[in-house]
Amino acid sequence: MQISLHIGVHCTDEDRLLKGLLRNADDFRKDGVSIPGPSRYRNLLSDAINNLGDNQPAAEAREVLLDAILDDDPDKVDRLILSHEKLLSVPKLVLVGGRLYRRLEQRLAAMQRLFPGDEIELFVGLRDFATFLPALLRASPVQSFEELLCGVDPMHLRWSDMIRRIQAELPSMPITVWCNEDTPLIWGEILREMAGIEMTRKIIGSFDIFSEIISAEGMTRFRIFLKENPTVNEAQKRRVMTAFLDKYALDDAIEEELDLPGWDDTYVDMLTELYDEDVWQIGQMPGVKLITP
Repeated sequence: MQISLHIGVHCTDEDRLLKGLLRNADDFRKDGVSIPGPSRYRNLLSDAINNLGDNQPAAEAREVLLDAILDDDPDKVDRLILSHEKLLSVPKLVLVGGRLYRRLEQRLAAMQRLFPGDEIELFVGLRDFATFLPALLRASPVQSFEELLCGVDPMHLRWSDMIRRIQAELPSMPITVWCNEDTPLIWGEILREMAGIEMTRKIIGSFDIFSEIISAEGMTRFRIFLKENPTVNEAQKRRVMTAFLDKYALDDAIEEELDLPGWDDTYVDMLTELYDEDVWQIGQMPGVKLITP
């Protein structure tokens, strides 16, 4: 069985990916793709990993978990889709210990031991630290930004370090990543990659995120364009989407207010430049697929 495991990161999704996949669940089921609701597995997996620690699971652990997670016969499921952004950490603990998700290697290794013989592929949406850290602060019950940072200098944070740690512990685990900032343009591809289906296949909701940041008039015109140009390929669609955003984007939907002590425009721009360079480095890593517009 293949397992598509979406692990966040925090403040990039709000379960939109899972909801988008669930809208297509009946169609995908015909291809052996199962998309259970989150209540069936999130607490179950967290508890199983917490209880397992560094130990080996019982011989029947996989069968017990699948029996609880799946409605379908496991023998008829080729791909299982799971989304759990708190599998690695709760928001307030993301930087505890001075690095991103300090226990991610151990928790992912435990996940692999719980599903021996299955191929787990990770799916991770990344986010510019200039907006990720303020969003993480809002999502956490901590009293101050300093408490959230745990002594970490934001300028030293790199998502590529986190990816390398995963690869060092689990070198055979495929990893697919994308930038949260690009999500409106690549939403359909993310959904299809997680489901393991062809990029040309029609699905429900492939432009849902795009529709949130463009005016109603712009979206109407875009749908007319698609109807009049049914053979347009993905690359051409994205160029057209970019052109429509230039004209019809909703400024309030794409601009973020940043209000943190010491964070002036120059500081924010530096964080963004470091992030862009880091994403480029990630795109060069063997075993990593970077989805880009």
